[in-house]
Amino acid sequence: MIISIRLPDVQATSPDVMVNLNRVGVTDVKKLVEVARKDKRPIVLISKFDIFVDLPSNRKGANLSRNFEAMNEVLEEATESPVYMIEDLCGEITKKLLDRHEYAQRSEARMKSEYVVRRRTPATKQQCQEVIDIFAEASAERGKGIKKMIGAEVVGMTTCPCAQEMMTEQAIEELRKIGVDEAKIKEFISRFPMATHNQRGRGIISIETSEGHDVSLDDIIEVIEKSLSSPIFEFLKRSDEHVLVYNAHKNPKFVEDCVREMAKNVVEKFAHLPDEAIVTIKQINEESIHRHNAFAERVAKMRELRDEINGGGNKRMILADCK
Repeated sequence: MIISIRLPDVQATSPDVMVNLNRVGVTDVKKLVEVARKDKRPIVLISKFDIFVDLPSNRKGANLSRNFEAMNEVLEEATESPVYMIEDLCGEITKKLLDRHEYAQRSEARMKSEYVVRRRTPATKQQCQEVIDIFAEASAERGKGIKKMIGAEVVGMTTCPCAQEMMTEQAIEELRKIGVDEAKIKEFISRFPMATHNQRGRGIISIETSEGHDVSLDDIIEVIEKSLSSPIFEFLKRSDEHVLVYNAHKNPKFVEDCVREMAKNVVEKFAHLPDEAIVTIKQINEESIHRHNAFAERVAKMRELRDEINGGGNKRMILADCK
């Protein structure tokens, strides 16, 4: 004989201290995610998820098992219909969370993963794989739309313009001492970049927008790579190393330069995004001659970046000065 016992729903009882909580949920949940690609085989990502709902003050706890149910259901559905955007996957999870947590007004889903891209080295064209950190988020509010965010962090190389200028001046003086004429000195300096210290730089871009506006992860990665002094590679032959170092020293950049270059490239690459899309751009340079790191950041709406890149920001400043 089986005795049925009705278990009490302790989470639904009132807490001793009645305070609203912004986020209750689970973190670092590992899941396999299959991302479809047009005309290419799908990518399988080992991903970590953080998923939350808000909790009203009159409820002791959230039913955390419902978080797993929501995520598992979305991932199972993804195996039947292809997922092309990981931020859309997070968005679907937030919808399911609100369906299951009837007491919640807001839900969030965050995802982090490693994305492998194929690259060819600059000189020998050897194929290698580079690992990029990617992340996505989505938040839903009951009765309102879903906000989505997609981003990437790319490691590259930056070379310092300041130290290079000092080395250039010293090279000019040394060439003069050994009798090289000014025309040849000028030609040599223009053709061959001087030594400088370099850093491993980490460029980070995230773009937050509403539903219906897709952002390509590959485009974000391309924008970051273009904004550094040079990309780096896991595998390099000697001739590859020569080309990489030469090109990097021909393209010196401060940490501030990288952020501004990323801002310009974002405006050009993502012309389809609405003015209200929020862009966060960061650059962190791990200094080679200092114990500290250099940092720069810009957070702005697309409208603000477009105005500044196209000269609107400067015009507003000039008008303000004239008043």
